[in-house]
Amino acid sequence: AAVRDAAGFGVQVPAGVHIDFAQVMERMRRLRTSIAPNDSARRFSDLGIDVFMGAARFIDGHTVEVAGERLHFKKAVIATGARAAAPPIEGLSDVAYLTNETVFSLTELPRRLAIIGAGPIGCEMAQAFARFGSEVFVIESTHGILPREDRDASEMVLASMQTDGVKLLCCGKDLKLSKTDGDKTRFSVDSHDTHYEEVVDQLMVAVGRAPNVEGLGLDEAGVAFTPKGVQVNDQLQTTQPDIYAAGDICSPYQFTHAADFMARIVIRNALFMGRAKASALTIPWCTYTEPEIAHVGLYEKQAQDQGMQVETFTRAFKEVDRAILEGQTNGFARVHVRKGSDKIIGATIVASHAGDLISEITLAMTHNLGLKQIADTIHPYPTQAEAIRQVADAFNRTRLTPLVKSLFSRWMAWRR
Repeated sequence: AAVRDAAGFGVQVPAGVHIDFAQVMERMRRLRTSIAPNDSARRFSDLGIDVFMGAARFIDGHTVEVAGERLHFKKAVIATGARAAAPPIEGLSDVAYLTNETVFSLTELPRRLAIIGAGPIGCEMAQAFARFGSEVFVIESTHGILPREDRDASEMVLASMQTDGVKLLCCGKDLKLSKTDGDKTRFSVDSHDTHYEEVVDQLMVAVGRAPNVEGLGLDEAGVAFTPKGVQVNDQLQTTQPDIYAAGDICSPYQFTHAADFMARIVIRNALFMGRAKASALTIPWCTYTEPEIAHVGLYEKQAQDQGMQVETFTRAFKEVDRAILEGQTNGFARVHVRKGSDKIIGATIVASHAGDLISEITLAMTHNLGLKQIADTIHPYPTQAEAIRQVADAFNRTRLTPLVKSLFSRWMAWRR
């Protein structure tokens, strides 16, 4: 995209620029290897932790067996995570497909790629591969993309993806898959009263994740669970009070950073008799498309469904000087507050680095700071973060009611 848009900045890029996909993936794997020690068994062993390698299974409420050895515990935590879900699609079991866990093993760019699912992972991968040069089809059963996000936000991302050449087949019905010659995959689907039938080099399934609850002996331990995960209370205790759970195995917020802070709650509660609550966490998230969508707290409709009266303030990046200078005007900062107050209940940011910008709002919500405090905070000029302060300025202007305006006029007239 930077090469495509370079001419607008006066940079003339010669025709025929080539992306070496194999080199791109080799770099990715090299960088992934460089950060892998942070989660390695060796690191935990060096910290003095006894690491047992193997498939673990509860024998009872205070015993776990791993690699033929039984370990007795006072407290335990289940953190087995989740895996890519396989939806009930006709023919899926007969074809090879990629997931978010296996797509990074590719060494050759697929000429044509189909992705089932227009959630965060599906959209991120679709746009990335389209920019690498693949012809990408995204198949989605509902309308549009990113159905959980602010509609204005998802429509901005969709427009960007379509500019990159992604073909969206939404409201898809009667999806069928079959294997063709040369290990390729054929899909057929009806989208908006049009029938599509295409052959692709690779298929990726990105329709959510399934918690890893199988084979753990949860019944023997007295831990209640469903296909959606382990049941926990607000202190992250399971139905066996000495066994806790954290991360994707028990949370609807399936993000690395959410699992991190849930683990901190488990440590406080299990080891230090704490009463920390998962419901007290303010969890932001980001979809890494271009532009990014970052969100924290409630959406406007969620707040209204809970009986809250909401006021919404929006600042478009086409009105922010830094975004104009960088040619990144496609986006906005939007904040929801309780009507009649400056208390922030949710926010969505669409921008090239929305994931970095959302932390200011998250900090404010975590520490009960309102838009008044943000408006009083000096932001460097020019930065895209100014959009957040400008949203707060918009809130402050609503405090200038007709009565206040009249009083100001009288005061200024008297001061002349």
